[in-house]
Amino acid sequence: MAAHADARHVPVLLEAVVGALRPHAGGRYVDGTLGGGGHARAILEASAPDGRLLGLDRDPAALARARERLAPFGARAVCVHASFGDLGAVADGHGFTPIDGVVLDLGFSSDQLDDPARGFSFQAAGPLDMRLDPGAPVRAADLVNDLPEDALADLLYRYGDERRSRRIARAIVASRPVETTTELAAIVARAAGGRAGRIHPATRTFQALRIAVNGELDALTDVLPQVVDRLVPGGRLAVISFHSLEDRIVKHALRDEARDCLCPPELPVCRCDHRARLRLVTRRPIEPSAAEVLANPRARSARLRVAERLAA
Repeated sequence: MAAHADARHVPVLLEAVVGALRPHAGGRYVDGTLGGGGHARAILEASAPDGRLLGLDRDPAALARARERLAPFGARAVCVHASFGDLGAVADGHGFTPIDGVVLDLGFSSDQLDDPARGFSFQAAGPLDMRLDPGAPVRAADLVNDLPEDALADLLYRYGDERRSRRIARAIVASRPVETTTELAAIVARAAGGRAGRIHPATRTFQALRIAVNGELDALTDVLPQVVDRLVPGGRLAVISFHSLEDRIVKHALRDEARDCLCPPELPVCRCDHRARLRLVTRRPIEPSAAEVLANPRARSARLRVAERLAA
């Protein structure tokens, strides 16, 4: 099983992440999106002999695979079933603060995407689930079949940047109940007018539903200030995003924390008393090389942003 997991799990921008975090012996690190454990293992190797890592994941199956992969590190690796949106409380509770480095890889693993039973992909028939945590209360099917048409259209537009959201929502409502991933994909394709362009017409709809089911953008917005609060001076945060909605949140949050004043420009004097807590290590995001994309096509949209905690 370990060999199988290693063969399938290809951590994105691995060298860039390790280079950005600069792991060292005795350091405390947090991987808020443990996944297959690839980034975590590299951080533990680079922080030998006594660096420690706390890994969080909402997916129990992913957590089990990561625990197996990190077992050789013994007590240096602590794996917890939790959302990265709760990173601050989990790190506090496990004695991992202050933190020397945090990585958030906001992508999905091949194990999740390629398992039809999880419902993340329209490439094979499966239930409309899309929950990272199978114990979460809301499935994609609940949104697809229960939301009013206007609310469904708004969701597709807000979380998928889907310009045809009204037309697609109307077609979905007219086809209810919708039971499977391939059924939904076919409905969206018909409503969107076929398969013109580089991506399948259902891609944005599936993205929007997945984000809504898992509260991904809310968790990302919540976690960034928690990390900044807990980083040691010189500690670093590395975030890998995969679409513009995620990257926009990260970019703006890091930029604001790197500024001394957040007042509107029309105010003659600063009234917010905000002081910069971060230094931007990457002014522009780091992208995967052509060689990495060739070896791992799912890395093609990855963008890495890195910031460093300033002294108080």
